[in-house]
Amino acid sequence: MSLQYSESLSRTISNVFAENKSSYQTESDSNNLQDPLADASPEVQEIIERVLQAERDKLYMKIPRNINDDILKIIKEVVQ
Repeated sequence: MSLQYSESLSRTISNVFAENKSSYQTESDSNNLQDPLADASPEVQEIIERVLQAERDKLYMKIPRNINDDILKIIKEVVQ
């Protein structure tokens, strides 16, 4: 028992799952990426910097563990 699809339905399904180029701007300005960090409060900046450092520290581990616990600890330390 096999399912028979109409050609238009098959084409529609193919279009939905086809990889298309993005319609948004592909050339990003690196300064735009830093804007949210520059506009953030000092506490948020500290959290972001410490979380990024924690992620970098675990990046080269064969089996990185407990990153969520580390992030939670960082947030609690900065908030208090």
